[in-house]
Amino acid sequence: MFVELNDNNFKNETKQGLKLVDFYTTWCKYCNNQQKVLEELSDNGFWIGKLDCDKHAQIAQEYGVSGFPSFILFKNGQIAAQFAGYHTKNQLLDKLISYV
Repeated sequence: MFVELNDNNFKNETKQGLKLVDFYTTWCKYCNNQQKVLEELSDNGFWIGKLDCDKHAQIAQEYGVSGFPSFILFKNGQIAAQFAGYHTKNQLLDKLISYV
């Protein structure tokens, strides 16, 4: 499931369960390539949130995001992991499964 995150829903959407948030920009080629992998994870039942950092820079700054793509894995509202750069499906699955 994909959820487009913004200033109004970010905190509420990430407060319960295991949530992987993709911090991206539309101009980043790695972010665009990462989209296919995220779609596959979403199709397999994982919750994926996407935050456009150009539109919502304050949230990105709040979490120290400076490179793209960047990911934060939330577990019940708390940061469980934070990582950046392009990741394969297996790399992301390994991270998600280790927190289930």
